[in-house]
Amino acid sequence: MTHTSWHKRLGAQDRALFHFAATRHWPAAEAVLPRLSRSANHGVLWFATAAAMNATRSPHARRAALRGVASLALASLTVNTVAKRSVRRARPLLDAVPLVRQLKRYPITTSFPSGHAASAAAFVAGVALESPAWGAVVAPLGISVAASRVYTGVHYPGDVLAGAALGVGAAFAVRALVPKRSPLPSPEHPHAETPAPPADPDPVVVADRAPGTVRR
Repeated sequence: MTHTSWHKRLGAQDRALFHFAATRHWPAAEAVLPRLSRSANHGVLWFATAAAMNATRSPHARRAALRGVASLALASLTVNTVAKRSVRRARPLLDAVPLVRQLKRYPITTSFPSGHAASAAAFVAGVALESPAWGAVVAPLGISVAASRVYTGVHYPGDVLAGAALGVGAAFAVRALVPKRSPLPSPEHPHAETPAPPADPDPVVVADRAPGTVRR
């Protein structure tokens, strides 16, 4: 099968998945996902999340938040300067998307890849690479933002998957540039080096001049 045939086949499957998502009823999503999608515009949601993590005053949380923001910045730069200009895919048609789901401001940029999904995945992956525990906390938020882009009708599922892959790649690139620091020593159990005991010296024999007495 030629490259063109594969491209058309994948595009048809992508559109079919979009139509399936648009015509399905998702309980409780109407009140959450459109608002969540808007809150992630320009990375506002993730900067607010990083600020909340920083406010905990935990060194692990602060480093994780910083790595998440750095990963987001790299992903956003890549999407806006390279990816969006390389693949000029048109946005989905909104005919099948209920009006209550649609965003008030429809994006005017190209569809592939999803910048929101890239930013979400980059922030979550960056946080997780520094602190798996904090990564588990923010992961549901990132997944919800990515899903909201299909739910509101502004992206095909393939756009979201590509954006997420790009975001994760950005997080690993940041880790390669700035490796993770070793764990901090606990105040109760500091990592102190214990010097090895000196080797036993050879015994010294001291002989007294007086006959019959030897001191060691």
